[in-house]
Amino acid sequence: MAGHSSSRSKARKRALDILFEAELRGTDPVATLEERTAAADPPIRDYTTTLVRGVAAHASEIDARISTCLAAGWSLARMPLVDRNALRIAVFEIDYGEMPDSVAISEAVRLVSELSTDESPAFVNGVLRAVADSRVA
Repeated sequence: MAGHSSSRSKARKRALDILFEAELRGTDPVATLEERTAAADPPIRDYTTTLVRGVAAHASEIDARISTCLAAGWSLARMPLVDRNALRIAVFEIDYGEMPDSVAISEAVRLVSELSTDESPAFVNGVLRAVADSRVA
């Protein structure tokens, strides 16, 4: 099971890299995924593809879910790019995936604690808990 988790963690990190790059460059995430897949060594994991394609396919719904769970005065545009895309991946997993909410949340928190600001883990955790709590069954 540890290997499975590690494989998924690496897939999430790669998906975050691709989504981050696409947003930074103003390109389509799926096109960026395809560019990275063509040039990939090692190959892009299937779960990375699932995440990037899923986030792209449900982008407006995911962003709306995040926005409704933000504290007053916050917006998607105001948060760091890493946090925004880590949130998107986790919300996709919570709303459309088969991952337990706790795993999606802890993985997103782990990613931003490695890659973003000191405030990001607590911020991402709070937003994702609100997302999970507000999910309609």
